[in-house]
Amino acid sequence: MSGSVTIRFFAGAARAVGTRERTLPVSGPTPLGELVEALGADAEGRRVLGLCSWLVDAVRAEPDAVVVPGATVDALPPFAGG
Repeated sequence: MSGSVTIRFFAGAARAVGTRERTLPVSGPTPLGELVEALGADAEGRRVLGLCSWLVDAVRAEPDAVVVPGATVDALPPFAGG
């Protein structure tokens, strides 16, 4: 099953990668960590993405989580406050 995955970036993650959203083509279920690597972020982007919490279809996920085509992934950088 091939398709794509939408990755949404919030706050500092969006600034670090230079966009609020990217769509990546996938040929089937793919580990989240591979998708993050495929973003091709520069050193600062990789640093920020390494600090992010990740959601896959609104459920917290670790880098080894498998993401299926059609999923939405959210990159949530650390932030202070309530």
